[in-house]
Amino acid sequence: MTALPGLAQERVEITGSRIKTIEVEGISPVTVIDAKEIKVEGLRNVESLLNNLPQVLADQGSTVANGATGTATVDLRGIGPERTLVLVNGRRMMIGSPVQAGTSPDLNQIPAGLIRRVEVLTGGASAVYGSDAVAGVVNFIMNDRFEGVQLQLNHSFYNHSQQNAAGVADIVRARGATNPAEFNVPGDKSSDGKSTDFSVLLGGNFANNKGNATVYFSYKKDDALLQSERDFSACSVASSATGFVCGGSGTNATGRITNLTNNRVFTTADANGTARTFANATDQYNFGPLNYFQRPSERYGFNAYANYEVSKFAKVYGEFSFHDDHTVAQIAPGGAFGSIHTVAFDNPLLSASWRTALGLVNPGDTTDVVLQRRNVEGGGRQSEFRNTSFRNVVGVKGDVGPWSYDGYLIEGRVLYTQNEKNYFLTPRIARAMDVVNVNGVATCRSVQDGTDPACVPYNPWRLGGVTQAQLDYLQTPGLRKGSTELSMQGFTASADLSNYGLKLPTAKDGIGVAIGLENRREKLSRETDASTAAGDLSGSGGPTAGINGQIRVKEVFGEVRVPIMQEKPFADVLNASLSARSSKYEKFNTDTWGVGMEWAPVKQVRLRGSVQRTTRAPNLIELFTAQGNNLFDMESDPCAGETPQATREQCARTGVTAAQYGTIQDSPADQYNFLQGGNPNLRPERGESKTFGIVLSPMANLNLSVDYFDIKVKDNINIVDPTTTLSKCLATGDPVFCGLIQRDRLGTLWLLDEGRIVATNTNIGSVRTNGLDFGASYTQRLGGMGTLGVSFVGTLLKKHETEEIPGDGSYDCVGLYGANKCGTPRPEWRHKLRFTWQTPWSADVSVTWRHLGEVEQQETSTNPLLAGPSNPVDRLLGKRDYLDLAGTWNVTKNFQLLFGVNNLLDKDPPITAQLNTGTGNGNTYPGVYDSFGRRIFFNATYTF
Repeated sequence: MTALPGLAQERVEITGSRIKTIEVEGISPVTVIDAKEIKVEGLRNVESLLNNLPQVLADQGSTVANGATGTATVDLRGIGPERTLVLVNGRRMMIGSPVQAGTSPDLNQIPAGLIRRVEVLTGGASAVYGSDAVAGVVNFIMNDRFEGVQLQLNHSFYNHSQQNAAGVADIVRARGATNPAEFNVPGDKSSDGKSTDFSVLLGGNFANNKGNATVYFSYKKDDALLQSERDFSACSVASSATGFVCGGSGTNATGRITNLTNNRVFTTADANGTARTFANATDQYNFGPLNYFQRPSERYGFNAYANYEVSKFAKVYGEFSFHDDHTVAQIAPGGAFGSIHTVAFDNPLLSASWRTALGLVNPGDTTDVVLQRRNVEGGGRQSEFRNTSFRNVVGVKGDVGPWSYDGYLIEGRVLYTQNEKNYFLTPRIARAMDVVNVNGVATCRSVQDGTDPACVPYNPWRLGGVTQAQLDYLQTPGLRKGSTELSMQGFTASADLSNYGLKLPTAKDGIGVAIGLENRREKLSRETDASTAAGDLSGSGGPTAGINGQIRVKEVFGEVRVPIMQEKPFADVLNASLSARSSKYEKFNTDTWGVGMEWAPVKQVRLRGSVQRTTRAPNLIELFTAQGNNLFDMESDPCAGETPQATREQCARTGVTAAQYGTIQDSPADQYNFLQGGNPNLRPERGESKTFGIVLSPMANLNLSVDYFDIKVKDNINIVDPTTTLSKCLATGDPVFCGLIQRDRLGTLWLLDEGRIVATNTNIGSVRTNGLDFGASYTQRLGGMGTLGVSFVGTLLKKHETEEIPGDGSYDCVGLYGANKCGTPRPEWRHKLRFTWQTPWSADVSVTWRHLGEVEQQETSTNPLLAGPSNPVDRLLGKRDYLDLAGTWNVTKNFQLLFGVNNLLDKDPPITAQLNTGTGNGNTYPGVYDSFGRRIFFNATYTF
């Protein structure tokens, strides 16, 4: 950070320290994005704005469909959003949602148009700000003291030419020749994925300028974008040794019915009920097109700020924020995902062809079948999220002698609802498939015996056989609702102690101190209806029980900043700092501390460094989540298929019987069950954060910086990856791992709910990441042609190492990606370079170059913990270079227009079949890469 010339310097608080100082460069590196840059980015989703920074890894956001929480989060350094603290005007935000993995603040609560600047501190700050600041802090400074009226309109859309990325369009077209209902290649898109937002900002001073009141109203709407709208996502690809193929799910539109008497698999061929053998190559369901690539959303917001100078010693202030966000995540239709049913000869719904296929020859014959069939008649499974937040801050601050103080109260609350639509209810599937013959009429046995008079027989035996009456009976909504609460009281005081004579004779400034107290209570609750709690929504991933819990913590903290030498030979600045925090939780206490140094031998050169001990207390989700099934990604089950990869002996260790070996069905979607859940006995994570850097200012208009970061987290709160558990059991037979594998009665880890791998939360292993951040800014006057400005940020990631099991070795994910361990792509090098020409004609032009280095599939690593078989087509996600343009025209003193294009060259993203559930979507990683094409945006601002 650098001071603006011509402005009087005053003591201010910068992110990373609570001690007010005239220094604009702190000991910890801080990246700043101001309001003007935000406009030029053209991004109105705050998570997308932050994801463009090289220090940030994509997490929850608007492009997540499968695994969505309805929120948006930020993940500094890629060590988890739960280790990034989010502040508004230097004060903590509340938990964003009570859903699984949703304990990070929701960035949707932050209105982009009201941000004055964003300060991103990328290094541990637990001693200064408390738990969660392990990776750093994102501090949103809002425009809370405004005079006048400002109207702002933003609109954007995608313009895209289909380019047949990785040949996927050709694959879809070939499949469409025989199955046009599911496989279609979209045409070019002139305009889709539209986003519009409008805001009004009003403010004014009162009481002879002693006070100010500012209010802000905002509205934003994003249109849905389906995967069917891009050729590279028009089918969900699988990979083979020869390239991509359209993959899919065995739970298909016409039914996949396995006769358990002989394990033969059939499907329905026509409206006459003809049964034919199921063909894996052509009958798998293309589940991709109905998935949302970009979720639709509608958001309302209101913010109000007021401050009033009561006296020269005290100013009272208040903040109020409200947001209401409604979004829908849609994935492919649900249905029956492997339910087992007894089918009898006398079932009137069966054709002669089906009786023959199932071996039902005589009256009284029965057989058990596994039913897998999509509810294509009912439509895609939808999770409709609504998050409404309220946040109030009241406080008083001022100066008394050399002391500055700030006392405040924060009350925050999020109300959450999630409605699940178009799901079959598992018990009703069982009753609807249990059909008897009553005078030639297909009748549910439960109707005959009176246990469920409303039952309607389900007919998967003929194309077109499913009626609305059947859907009305089988489909049921699911409901989840809950809230999060934050109640916090805080007080800080800081001073320059030179007034008390505490100043070194070699320094101009006195010793600076800051002390403070905080009392915080966080509460989370979630309720689910009976069907959701029991896991009876077929295709929902398993039971989701309610959760209730709270955390109370009392903290005391302090900082000392000691100017050792100032304006001396070889020591224009030499400062030392110390910070410490003691936290008392209900079950444990933690202590954190940090030390730092900065030395500027001359004004043009500044060296800085810090070492901090960090802690993170387990959050409410990690502590109290009830146990239930979830899904994990794996290339294949080594014990599945007719010729399993693992030996009979190895598979027996995982629970495979001799009769099951060679007959187990593998998951066509490469998704398997694991048992997740909280652990109230978790301990705090411990860690260490180091930063060392140099800032060079060889001339007044040039600033260069290089900072090294090294963050390590021990006693990592996580799960043992289910793939690790399975591979350990296969290789060693260790009962610690083998005891966590629970196969269902068919031998699978996915078909029935009881088939799963146990992976609940525990303190285990460690995570370490390090690398170099580079920054540069330069301004050059061009005489009568205006001014040219250059800014640059880049990150060289050297290490992202995980020790999953202590003593078992570690693996490094730099330059890798994967469906499980490495997850979201982690390029070794990322940068953003921007040129801005401020012309003398009331117009500015910006050109931005964004670069993401290539990444390889994790299985290509030589590390035995990652190495494995891989197909050539998946092994490399190539580098991407994006060119963005933006132009601003000040039409009048009050009216400004901005027009821009991101991804000007309309580059497609890299394609892969190895997706991490959550950030992976549409055969790529849309939170990482520009996946929808050329983005055209427009802004109009009128101020008076």
